[in-house]
Amino acid sequence: MGGSDETTATGKMIRFAHLRWLVRIIRHPSAILLLVQLIGLLLYPFIEHTRPARALFGAFGVLVLGLAISMVRRTRGRAWISACIALPAVLFNVLDLTMDMPELRPWWAALEAMFYFYAAGCLISYMLADRRATTDELFAAGATFTLLVWAFTYVFVLCQTLQPGCFSAAVDPHEARSWTELLFLSFALLSSTGIGDVIPITVHARAVASLEMFVGVMYVALVVSRLIGLTLLRRGE
Repeated sequence: MGGSDETTATGKMIRFAHLRWLVRIIRHPSAILLLVQLIGLLLYPFIEHTRPARALFGAFGVLVLGLAISMVRRTRGRAWISACIALPAVLFNVLDLTMDMPELRPWWAALEAMFYFYAAGCLISYMLADRRATTDELFAAGATFTLLVWAFTYVFVLCQTLQPGCFSAAVDPHEARSWTELLFLSFALLSSTGIGDVIPITVHARAVASLEMFVGVMYVALVVSRLIGLTLLRRGE
């Protein structure tokens, strides 16, 4: 009997610990957005080639958009503005997938880029408005970084649609670069860790790449360093 009671108590403690973990995650939607973005980073290579996989890619994108809109609602941004940008972007993407309308690709790429830039700007404003670094703001720093990466990736998609051949790579240099390749380029540029094997070869693509490198450096210098300083100050207090 004693062993059974101990097992039951242990099981309740484990379930309670799981519940506390879930409550903490729900209290920090920035962590959810960051986690979903990172999961998508690993899933994209498997879901970007065939048409059904592209549909799944679009559905996953809608999930990310919804999470980003919910994050905007927690900031000083206007959720209706982000929704007005996201809805036509989703509509154009669906039409492109279902009816094979490539002429809509520049429009949804531009709208997606605008949406992610707006969401990232709202989160940056949210992080800079407080004089104390909270746990949610630390997660927001990572989520904002991924939002900026996604935004510039859609700008690269727009550039490639309007100017085919503006990006080259060691493998199939004359082929259009896939989403995963452009996402890798965006991560490399924003983090200032290099450029990888995907290279912008036209003046317009190089201008956008240079702008992303500048944004990445300024983001770390102005936003991340401020959060680190506030965190150290709170620990000192």
